[in-house]
Amino acid sequence: METLNKQNGRFGKWVKTSITARMLMVGFLILILLIPLSFIKSLIYERMNRQQEVVKEINKKWGKEVLLYGPILKIPYKTYHKKSIVNQKTKEVQTEMVEEINYGYFFPKKLDVNSTINPEEKKRGIYKTAVYNSNINISGSFTQPDFSEMDISKEDILWNKARLIIETSNLKGVNSLVEIKLNKNTYSFTSKYKNNNSNNTYNNGYLDLHKLESKFINKDDIPTKNDVAFSLNININGSKQIRFIPVGKETNINIKSDWKTANFIGEYLPYNSDKISKTGFDASWKILDINRPFPQQSFKGIPNLKDYAFGVNFMIPVDEYQKSERSTKYGFLVIGLTFLIFFLIQTMSKISIHPFQYLMIGVALTMFYTLLISISEHSSFLKAYIVSGIAVIGLISLYSKSILKGMKFPIFIALSLIALYAFIFIIIQLENYALLVGSVGLFVILASVMYASRKIDWQNG
Repeated sequence: METLNKQNGRFGKWVKTSITARMLMVGFLILILLIPLSFIKSLIYERMNRQQEVVKEINKKWGKEVLLYGPILKIPYKTYHKKSIVNQKTKEVQTEMVEEINYGYFFPKKLDVNSTINPEEKKRGIYKTAVYNSNINISGSFTQPDFSEMDISKEDILWNKARLIIETSNLKGVNSLVEIKLNKNTYSFTSKYKNNNSNNTYNNGYLDLHKLESKFINKDDIPTKNDVAFSLNININGSKQIRFIPVGKETNINIKSDWKTANFIGEYLPYNSDKISKTGFDASWKILDINRPFPQQSFKGIPNLKDYAFGVNFMIPVDEYQKSERSTKYGFLVIGLTFLIFFLIQTMSKISIHPFQYLMIGVALTMFYTLLISISEHSSFLKAYIVSGIAVIGLISLYSKSILKGMKFPIFIALSLIALYAFIFIIIQLENYALLVGSVGLFVILASVMYASRKIDWQNG
């Protein structure tokens, strides 16, 4: 028993006085504190998912994103093929011609779109998203359809069965009658039921489009000889973004709005250099048929051209959660460097710091991230970062004063933490230079640690 007490006493003395023991203890505590850091990351992802769910719900009720495709001229035509029929009694093979109806789809010769967007913010609780009302004026002209590539005779073209088609991703947001003026007559559109077997806007990664189809067009309004002009106006509520597909042989698009954080998306960018101003944006596109990899007509159904859409994104850049998630990635660095500062102070000043006190300091450092997340939901990330940093740095500085018995070391610790949190904030804000600034900063930190530890007698550890 006495031998066991002596061994325990020696072990306790070794833990208390040995530098190696203190290093092992600090390393073990850092690993333990990675557990609450992982829980904090899970909390951030949970809040991000909740935010996305609320935004989707608001957008669903107001109107989803707008993708407009058309107008397209749909003309049926007859084709014939031979069909062999076997007489079951005589076993003779008879051949007859079978008639089928197929469709050709023809894009406009010219397509001009002028859209005015009026965005606004919608809130639910602490979450918000951008929705808008759009006024879209579409005009242009159709030229004579070309059936030559299919070798279709004029007698087999059913001109009296021709229709116009528009496809859009958002029928719910349409708040006016959709009518097109073709030549001198007006034709209204009706929706055609399409079973996508899905209640989602996106089906297998693609945005679902709903078809609007006009009644039969008068033969006089079909461009059989001369070009025929058309025009229509659509008022539609939407969210997230608005996009168009350049189906015209020459497509001219203009979108203007008082939204000040425009994000232009898609295959094509605006050509005007003065598109963004202090009052919003006024963006113009011009796309020719030679600029896109698809022809002006299709005889195999309406082609899927959604990959060639372009337009403007109106989503509010909610990056508080992303910045919080990025800041937690540096949690290991913050805890490790803070513990290293206390370890060097303890080693050089011979002041005893208990493992429990290290643990309390580590828990205070992890509390920074929960404060950051909760405050940033109600304020800006900068204000949340400052408030959380002041709270944690103040708490650790006051706590270290009771440990280190003086003001010199607590002030040094406070200044070190201020510099560390400021350094991490700068890295989070940067994009192109984050790696460069981070590498230089870590090099400076390493050099400082090496300089501070140069006089430590490691042989007695």
